Amino acid sequence: MRTEDLTVAVIGGGIGGTAVATALAQRGADVTLYEQAPELSEVGAGLQISTNGQRVLQALGAVSGPPEGTTVSDGTVFCDASSGRDVARVVPPRTGPTWYMHRADLLNVLVRAADRAGVKVELGKHLVPGSAQADLVIAADGGRSNWRSAIDGPDRPQFTGQVAWRALVPCDPGSLPPVAQLFMGTRAHVVLYPLRGGTLANLVAIEERHGWIEEGWNIGGDPAEFQRRFVDFRGAAGEIIGRTKRVHQWALHLRPVAERWHDANTALLGDAAHPTLPFLAQGACLALEDSLVLAAAVQTATDMPTALALYQSERQARATRIVGIARGNAWRFHLPKPWAWAAHLVLRLGAGHLSRRLEWVYDYDAGAVISSGSGGSVP
Repeated sequence: MRTEDLTVAVIGGGIGGTAVATALAQRGADVTLYEQAPELSEVGAGLQISTNGQRVLQALGAVSGPPEGTTVSDGTVFCDASSGRDVARVVPPRTGPTWYMHRADLLNVLVRAADRAGVKVELGKHLVPGSAQADLVIAADGGRSNWRSAIDGPDRPQFTGQVAWRALVPCDPGSLPPVAQLFMGTRAHVVLYPLRGGTLANLVAIEERHGWIEEGWNIGGDPAEFQRRFVDFRGAAGEIIGRTKRVHQWALHLRPVAERWHDANTALLGDAAHPTLPFLAQGACLALEDSLVLAAAVQTATDMPTALALYQSERQARATRIVGIARGNAWRFHLPKPWAWAAHLVLRLGAGHLSRRLEWVYDYDAGAVISSGSGGSVP
């Protein structure tokens, strides 16, 4: 269909919403991005952009290489939490190294691309289902999306029994290696990697815990309580935890991938369609992939229902598989001794296989699946 004749309303000014607004505006659509916050901004946290996400950023013209301040990963190092010693190292994927970025830095490059493409932005606007007037409405309003409930029906979030803590801790450039360090403890683990030229340590700590199930992303936590809960962690994790002055926490919930991603003219995108746990570092990349596939489907199909059905068919199986792997990963890092010793041995011997096993995730080219007709959702 002629994208030049389309009006598009994008609900949510996060990574996925900004990316899909840019992709459609670049194809000639009249796009307005609605964000309920007073500005387009991201809360302070790090994220990982593997090559599948990098391809989208490059296709949008948002970047030509790693943006300033990005740490280019040299792989992942698994560590024993109680000693701080390395257990195994996984080299970067064959497709290329991952980028460690501050969420705000990623959003900034996308906002600049959206501005160049002519996307109009309406801030402080909270649109509820049925209130957007456009030929195409895209709901990129997060894992607790109101629009998802209207399209797919109410979901039933299930508490995982895990609580996540996150912090950004200032550090000296060069004090952390350019790797993601994953410290495996008893019923807890910590992920640590550098941001912004090594001036910040991004810390995410997961513990098994009951009795506190608040789900919000930006809930303040008590640094002293955080340090008590992770007092047994040694090495770089223990050192960074000991210097944490500000921390946030949230309870991790399982939400199913939506069965229905669209109605006649409204599509779900990113976490609104496929919320995921943070144990494969693919949440942002999945949203970026969605944006390019949806824009290509709209441009290729003869009418909107066909376009949205094509979008779902290209994305649903891949998203479901990735969400499932992320859901299954948490327990692998939380084994108590003596089972942990056996798991560490298996990990040490099989590190190379682990890297190869996930190549299909990083090989994906969202810009090619519609044009090639490959149906590239799963290998």
